Amino acid sequence: MRRLTQYFKISAIVFLGLMAFFSCEGTYDQVQLLNLSDDQPIAEGEQVNLKYTDSGLLVTNLITPKLLDYSNFEFAFQEFPEGLNIHFFDQDKESTVRSDYAIRYSNTGLVDLRDNVVLTTADGNVLEAQQLYWDQSAKWLFTDQPYRITFSDGSYNDGSRFDANEDFTIFLSRNNQGIQRIVDPE
Repeated sequence: MRRLTQYFKISAIVFLGLMAFFSCEGTYDQVQLLNLSDDQPIAEGEQVNLKYTDSGLLVTNLITPKLLDYSNFEFAFQEFPEGLNIHFFDQDKESTVRSDYAIRYSNTGLVDLRDNVVLTTADGNVLEAQQLYWDQSAKWLFTDQPYRITFSDGSYNDGSRFDANEDFTIFLSRNNQGIQRIVDPE
């Protein structure tokens, strides 16, 4: 009888151990997420200087004091709480974008630039706004906030909102006024 009792105790311990072992579910990614606090980024970068090249040529250079990566969220994004500077290179031409704050949504490719946004094109045109959206997929810029574009010839356009393609060959402005220089055809 004593052996039978001991056998049942050992069997019960083995059974409970096996149940505990096989009841654990989840992937490594799910376990990693348990280690993160709510609302915390999965990664942080300080003094980031990211260079993107294509066929050995520098195409884009992103510089930011701080990058917070929230790709662990269901709607993933990267936040630039201390602003950013982006340099775009196309052959011998350079365009820049600067803002005091930015956020990029990974799933949609939409970039929200805020506070003291300045976009300078390779042609010398300067766009200043408090907020500017950049749809990277559609290669489209837009805002519903007041803006000013100063053209390389000194003329300017003030408006309350606009839509444009990346190179400004298509530009739709609403409620605008400004001064345009017209060259006298001789």
